[in-house]
Amino acid sequence: MGEQSKGRRGDRGNMLEPADWQAFRGQMHDLLDRCLDRMAGAEDHPWQAPPDGLQEAYAIGQGGDLVARLADEVMPYHSGNTHPQFWGWVQGSGLPSDLMAGLVGAAMNANVGGRHHGANAMEAAVIDWTRRKMGMGDAASGVLVTGTSQATVLCLQAARVRAVPDLRAKGATAPMTVYAVDGVHNATRKAVELLGLGHEALRLIPTGEGVLDVQALRAAIDRDRAKGILPLAIVATAGSVDLGQFDDLNALADLAQTQGIWLHVDGAFGAWTRLAGNPWSALTDGIGRADSIALDFHKWMYVGYDVGLALIADEADHRAAFAIRPPYLQRSKDGLSRGDRWFCDYGIDLSRGNRALKVWCALEMFGEEAFAAAITRNCKQAALLGELVEAQGMALMAPVVSNICVFTARPDLSEQDQSSLNRQIATTLQLDQRAVFSTTELGGVTCLRAAFTNHRTRDHHIRAAVQDVVALARRGMLPTAD
Repeated sequence: MGEQSKGRRGDRGNMLEPADWQAFRGQMHDLLDRCLDRMAGAEDHPWQAPPDGLQEAYAIGQGGDLVARLADEVMPYHSGNTHPQFWGWVQGSGLPSDLMAGLVGAAMNANVGGRHHGANAMEAAVIDWTRRKMGMGDAASGVLVTGTSQATVLCLQAARVRAVPDLRAKGATAPMTVYAVDGVHNATRKAVELLGLGHEALRLIPTGEGVLDVQALRAAIDRDRAKGILPLAIVATAGSVDLGQFDDLNALADLAQTQGIWLHVDGAFGAWTRLAGNPWSALTDGIGRADSIALDFHKWMYVGYDVGLALIADEADHRAAFAIRPPYLQRSKDGLSRGDRWFCDYGIDLSRGNRALKVWCALEMFGEEAFAAAITRNCKQAALLGELVEAQGMALMAPVVSNICVFTARPDLSEQDQSSLNRQIATTLQLDQRAVFSTTELGGVTCLRAAFTNHRTRDHHIRAAVQDVVALARRGMLPTAD
């Protein structure tokens, strides 16, 4: 009886645990059912505008029935990316396996900065699987991070330390430059600024047929060398944010090799075309030749936020940039301080959660083939949207290359009126809880943009959204001021 009571009743002196574990168990079962219902019925839960006064509703100290508050005051006001008609920006849709990973991760509360426990082995397994899918060799190394923005900083820091071996001791003494296609994701600019290079050191190279012009890049490198500036890294884009385009990775790898420059690939979502069917898998040919790759699992691998990866071809370069062991972090032959791979040696975080658990659960639950099929389907869906756009008399603003389709609803209007109409269509569809498109600027026009990184989307969702766009465009919603 005494032991049973200990299992049911909390420690009355510990106010940070349930007073009654059995009652808490019932609450958790109720909450889990509500979460499962919401995930299974994702199509019934589009984005909705949060009500005024929500911050006051969340004010600390109100207490009450927490399960009811989570269900009624928190879950309804999500960002919408779980819905099958969410194609705004580039956001992943989340997976049922995330629920398993979240529960187990919370129960374990692992700190994966180092020491000898299972989460380190799991992260190593996820990194090893990814480097094989990307075509990197056995010497490659990696660390899971919040996302590509953080991964880019880590990768470019490794490039700096390789270029200037005493950088960590003495700092940079000579100017360096980084090269990327005009329109590269702003994560690259932020990384260049955070590393102290200044964004004027980021050379934006014009496009040739929509991708980085290799001849223009070579000329820019030659000009900088002639000025005594050290060319540090080329940032190749595998899946541009606006259009889903891909630089010629083999051509850039050839140039980087002959010039002795670090090649980094921004593969935030596009790297995952490695899993897709033809012709999309060929878009990332050559990615395994890079010195580093930044990518996200929470985008086109659909895993819940947040988990990205900095992948570096040579573990020696990776450790040289970050490893440091003060006395309180010394390893031992046995016990909890055992283990050679402490992930604090591969990035800036000492305290870090078990991000690998979400990825591992997803791959073990569904299998690699399911992800390959979903990624391929998303590419086909972008192509379908492009076909429907043209069939309805609307206009593509660029060819559909991978999973992104950018278009204008009324090409017969002036640029200003097209822009106004497209913005209004996007906003109206969002507020009406229908499809979510985002917008971007191309050719002087604000365009509608759909990025397919949603495993719940089916073709009928796309056809319905096109009909909604056409109806709004024909209505000619053009007030005048935006």
